[in-house]
Amino acid sequence: MRKLVGGKLHGIRVTESNLEYHGSITLDPAHCEAAGILPLEFVEIWNKNSGARITTYVILGQRGSRCCVLNGAAARTCQPGDELIICSSVYLDGAEITNLSPAVLTFDANNNIVERLHYSVTRDGAGHYQFGIVAEDGEILQPPLKSGMRQKRAS
Repeated sequence: MRKLVGGKLHGIRVTESNLEYHGSITLDPAHCEAAGILPLEFVEIWNKNSGARITTYVILGQRGSRCCVLNGAAARTCQPGDELIICSSVYLDGAEITNLSPAVLTFDANNNIVERLHYSVTRDGAGHYQFGIVAEDGEILQPPLKSGMRQKRAS
């Protein structure tokens, strides 16, 4: 079994840090559902501002609040306004990777969803893996070739 991306919240901003709570990260249930992240699921959190990387579990906040609250010890790693990548995982046999289509949500500065993407892994005729990013409208995008650039996949 291999650990693979299950779903991702990319660029979500910390709305609060609560050192006195038991622990975890509190997220808007609508964001979790759209990314396939479950309550009590362990997630990895990567802070784009500080470089901190932590693991904690998800609890659900108020629907529609767009909250992203780091609780307990996790609150020490993030400040309100920090931009995070939150990633869940699945464990699959490597042969199942072409059946996996994890959701990737991107966010604006107010934690509104900007893009709803999916990752796609296929095999070409020679059996080589091909990776793509699929936009909500079905357009296939290539991974960035240069910082901040994304292009349509060449046919």
